[in-house]
Amino acid sequence: MTVIVREFLSEDAAAVVRVRRGAAPHTVTTPASLLNERRAAPPARRSLMLVAERDGEVVGYADAGLAHEAPEPGQAFTTPVVAPAHRGHGVGRLLLRTAEEHLAAVGARDVYTWVAGEPECLRFARARGYLPSRTLRYQRLDLAAADLPERPAALPPGVELRTAADFADDPRPLFAADAEVTADEPTDLAIGVGDYDEWLADTWEDPLLDRDLTVVALVDGAVAAFSAAHTDGEGRYGSAMTGTVRAHRGRGLATLAKAESLRRARAAGCVEAYTSNDSANGPMLAINRRFGYEPCATEVRHVRTLG
Repeated sequence: MTVIVREFLSEDAAAVVRVRRGAAPHTVTTPASLLNERRAAPPARRSLMLVAERDGEVVGYADAGLAHEAPEPGQAFTTPVVAPAHRGHGVGRLLLRTAEEHLAAVGARDVYTWVAGEPECLRFARARGYLPSRTLRYQRLDLAAADLPERPAALPPGVELRTAADFADDPRPLFAADAEVTADEPTDLAIGVGDYDEWLADTWEDPLLDRDLTVVALVDGAVAAFSAAHTDGEGRYGSAMTGTVRAHRGRGLATLAKAESLRRARAAGCVEAYTSNDSANGPMLAINRRFGYEPCATEVRHVRTLG
């Protein structure tokens, strides 16, 4: 059976989404969001999107690029994904080799990748010189049956709950909050949100972002916390980012925003919710346990130095 790797084409989007969902059902993705990833990629990222075909069928996918926002040059990423039924036939190996060749050509030194926490996937990474670093924990909530906290009768003084849709005319306050929260996320690859124009293209205009379900907590009129919601139109909800700006942490505002977002999501017809947290992010892991989220998958960040 013949395996080939080539560049991603727009008409591959639906097939790639099937591969991604099959390999990682805990992720929320759509063909439109995949196409936006390509459209929004800034030139400095030197992005490359690949598909693998096995006897004419798309069975694998990988993206690759430079972490151009990182303070140290030469940092890069790639994440090959192979449909489970087609593993063991050289698909992942060819995807990874092609991605690494591209990254080496554009100046990458250290390549980071997320690896599913399954024995065969971990062995694949180790055999190719990738070393494990940190762990990402995915959790699932049966939103249709979840015992969500009731909406409080009164909010704390000065606190107001709004949605991202209320910022349609000027989302810059959300950008500022997202940049601050992202900068404090536990990570071994410091990738920020980019400049404002990059954030608009990559985050604000992402078709997955549900502005009506993304809840923002204001304190005295200023953005203090938010819980960003991704939806796929098929009943699946994903927490894209939940956090609080530094000046307002420890007041329960992120919990307040996420609870409201989940209640709105259920009312809008979402039936299952997914979220992910770095294993070192104790506060958010605790919040999600209180909501009833249960572990469903693990990914392990790996890194390899090229050359």
